Amino acid sequence: MNTQIINTRLGDIEYSSTGQGIPIIFVHGGHSNCNETLCHKGFDLEQFQLITPSRPGYGKTPLDGNQTPRQAADLIIELVNHLSIDLVIVYGISAGGLTAIELASNYPDKVSKLILASAISKRWLDKQGKVYKAAKKMFNHRMEKIVWGMVRFFSRIFPDMIAKSFYPQFSSKPSHKLKKADVTELISTMKHYNSKTGFLNDIDQNINDETITKIKCPTLIIHSENDKSVSFEHALHANKMIENSEIVRLNNEWGHLFWIGADSIGSITKTIEFIKKMPAHSKTYKQ
Repeated sequence: MNTQIINTRLGDIEYSSTGQGIPIIFVHGGHSNCNETLCHKGFDLEQFQLITPSRPGYGKTPLDGNQTPRQAADLIIELVNHLSIDLVIVYGISAGGLTAIELASNYPDKVSKLILASAISKRWLDKQGKVYKAAKKMFNHRMEKIVWGMVRFFSRIFPDMIAKSFYPQFSSKPSHKLKKADVTELISTMKHYNSKTGFLNDIDQNINDETITKIKCPTLIIHSENDKSVSFEHALHANKMIENSEIVRLNNEWGHLFWIGADSIGSITKTIEFIKKMPAHSKTYKQ
């Protein structure tokens, strides 16, 4: 996978690109970056160009000047223009949901379809809540390297233990003996995780209702009722606010991480089928 950094008038942005065909912009979730590949699962690289920018504050994309979802969206459009792509599908994941919503809302001539996958669609965490306060302590600039360094270290030695300890954060399904393939997939994904300055910025982000109601492109909202990281309420909110949207309610094992597990095949198939449907307008994808 090719990873590059480009300089735009709005700042530097790091991104990866693989495959050829219909371009899809993956707006990754919290703790992630342009090396994220779990969400690429099931995509034929002969049919799709998978482009994953590091959102501001993650990877090698600086946060400076691009703290809001709107600013992050504007920066990503600079990347799209740099790549000479006329039309993209936007695939927003988890904490990347607000940036994906801003892209679809403010760039209707650039975004043909929107996918919100386990995505937030409004303010995520209550500032007075335990999760918010714990995140502030664990993922500040002094601690986040230590936290993820320890996770990676113990993942190499005790992968089953680490997977079992993280599972309840993703799924409300009862803890149980996890399949080896699922553990391997989770550990492989987490080895790229770093919070940097991005995650603490994410938990303070919000958008107004006017932004999400402006979205007119076909939108797929795919979310698990077992999601422990981002409640299903976010999916219902997006479905209510986006006129041209459909919702797929999952009852999967891994909850938030619906790309893992035997039941992931159905979820991924539904997503790709939505992408392959003819757009609601006459525009074509062009590179």
